[in-house]
Amino acid sequence: MIWQRPDGRQVNQLRPISFEPDFTRFAPGSVLTKCGDTKVLCTVSVTPGVPKFLEGTGQGWLTAEYRMLPSATQQRQPREFMKLSGRTQEIQRLIGRSLRAALDMSLLGEITLTIDADVLQADAGTRTTAITGGFVALANAVSKLMQQGVLQKSPIIGQIAAVSVGLVEGEPLLDLNYIEDVAATVDFNLVMNHHLAIVEVQGTAESGYFTREQMNQLLDCGEKGIQQLLISQRGAIPNWDELYFAD
Repeated sequence: MIWQRPDGRQVNQLRPISFEPDFTRFAPGSVLTKCGDTKVLCTVSVTPGVPKFLEGTGQGWLTAEYRMLPSATQQRQPREFMKLSGRTQEIQRLIGRSLRAALDMSLLGEITLTIDADVLQADAGTRTTAITGGFVALANAVSKLMQQGVLQKSPIIGQIAAVSVGLVEGEPLLDLNYIEDVAATVDFNLVMNHHLAIVEVQGTAESGYFTREQMNQLLDCGEKGIQQLLISQRGAIPNWDELYFAD
């Protein structure tokens, strides 16, 4: 049986992706990222100081927080206050790890950048959308901090994007929506940089197992999606050439 995608996409086709920079007024960097019906607001805040293990080193830090609005899904989800779910903690750590790979921390000085990823509407792929949109918000924040003289040089050393892939009816599919995510027997989240080098892979067989050949197919499918996302990101960063890293 060949899986028919609910929205009529080809197996290796991304959902429509868009970035709306400067979505909020006060954050140095903010972007509303839409990936199909998934919508994530990413903002960047700047705080003087760094975690204790970095004090006195002259290096900066980047961390991330991730939340879903109660109305982001069909059934209301209670807000997480004092105690975060394991899922939330795992996702925000993934976002932080992924976006730290974009920076040379020694060029930040002792400041902390916090990426807040708030899911306004969820149709699967919220963590990958948060990473992809988070990089755009980060790049725009760096641009403003340079204009303000807070940063003398761009610390950006890599471009980061992420996408989901999965096996549905034995076929690799790119950028799964909720219906496909539920039906998938294998679920992957792939984070890559501008060289298409892997920053992180999260891969799980939801039922049964998958072969090395199937894993390679999923990685190839995801890589093609990442290439398209990298192009879309650059289009949403007005002064990309000024921020571009030499490598």
